[in-house]
Amino acid sequence: MILQQILTTKAAEVAALRQHPAGPAPEPRVPPYRLRQALRPGAAPGTRIIAEIKHASPSAGLLREPFDPAALARDLEAAGAAALSVLTDETYFRGGLSDLVRARAASALPLLRKDFIVDELQVREGAAHGADAVLLIARALSPARLRALLQAAEGLGLDALVEVHDETELGAALEAGATLLGINNRDLDTFSTDLGVTRRLLKRVPAGVVVVSESGIQSRQQIVALEAEGVHAFLIGETLMRAPEPSARLRALLGRER
Repeated sequence: MILQQILTTKAAEVAALRQHPAGPAPEPRVPPYRLRQALRPGAAPGTRIIAEIKHASPSAGLLREPFDPAALARDLEAAGAAALSVLTDETYFRGGLSDLVRARAASALPLLRKDFIVDELQVREGAAHGADAVLLIARALSPARLRALLQAAEGLGLDALVEVHDETELGAALEAGATLLGINNRDLDTFSTDLGVTRRLLKRVPAGVVVVSESGIQSRQQIVALEAEGVHAFLIGETLMRAPEPSARLRALLGRER
């Protein structure tokens, strides 16, 4: 199980972080909750895409070389991204907090730290390095841990994109108070993708929760169909990172080719 391997590694990283913490807690974000504001219905006309800056993945290997997070952040913002996501896991995704810092310096968009967050120290670390939001994966957390990490993020003015893949995880996310929900079409145990996951779970999401469909989005047609069913935004990574010109690919997905 790929996810369990990653979580075992992450536990060791957190233990090391506890020995050498990053420093005092950062001040709460002003203004707070920027990602939620950018993705909420009516925030802006047209499709809202969180463009992901990702060097590699366990399933696909190296995605882009050379890899320049700052240049990608500038280009994707100019192409119309609503927000940026940056992979900071080093062992499995060849990322790092330095990628987050470089993207922050290059772009004014809301910035999501995408990692396997299991401890409050990682939330503080993300905020200290420029993140406006963190990803919380319901499958990786107990209900109590999920609630605690949501509260830690909120205390710093950070959004938490709570990621789910099935009905049990969806129930746990909603019970914990998630208002920004990522439905991951990729099974983190097998890394296979199925857009039917979004369609199935979307029917169970109450009004007022912002829904982001994640993984497996490759065409404008898929986006239009999912928007018609009620999806508010999309998180797209590999489709952009594999493209010769990620900014042109993003414009096509947004329906802005001309």
